[in-house]
Amino acid sequence: MRHVIRRWTALPIFAIALAAGAIPAAAHPHVWIDMRSDIVFNDQGLVSAVNLMWTFDDAYAEMAMEGLDVNKDGVYDPSELEPLTKENLDSLKDYDYFTYVRFDGRRQPVGLVTEAGQIYSNNKLQLHLQVPLKTPLDPTKGEFVLKVYDPDFFIAFDYVKDEPVSVIGTMPKSCKLVVKPVPTDAELEQTRTMLASKGKEWKPENDEDFGGLFAQPVTIQCKA
Repeated sequence: MRHVIRRWTALPIFAIALAAGAIPAAAHPHVWIDMRSDIVFNDQGLVSAVNLMWTFDDAYAEMAMEGLDVNKDGVYDPSELEPLTKENLDSLKDYDYFTYVRFDGRRQPVGLVTEAGQIYSNNKLQLHLQVPLKTPLDPTKGEFVLKVYDPDFFIAFDYVKDEPVSVIGTMPKSCKLVVKPVPTDAELEQTRTMLASKGKEWKPENDEDFGGLFAQPVTIQCKA
């Protein structure tokens, strides 16, 4: 993202923190995002994509939009925000748009975003994008888990309280969408204690990074 891209060329903060004997939770975000997500089903009842709607904090929005009001009318038209949107997507694609999908514990590849846009309304900057899955998934055949997060904790993602996640298309009748709660302080402390007991070479199971241990998961649960 604009003003954030250079940060991604640095060493991951996890590597720095662990090398210093610290834990990932010691990192502090610099950008805050209120988030909504949609799980998109195709006509065959398979999960084919994830829609993301991000509302940025005011400080980031002010920096990101600096100089974009080309006609100086005080309104940020979609055409004026288009360069920022392109810059965001060009940067985010190298990080899979912070979208981590697992099926039966295995990481699933995502494709390039072709549907995206950005608006500035009610004094808020919002980015929406659709992240396609390279291979659509049948949630009745295994556990589907979505996590959206920045492994470096530079950006904090928090789901909105009202309707944080919804379904687009027709989900199989035997399935339900479950948004698991934010980890409690006790659960976070338990994770911190566990990490502190591990050696520097330890890695989470299933090729998951450390950020995934703290992210809020969305799952699709289906009856057999």
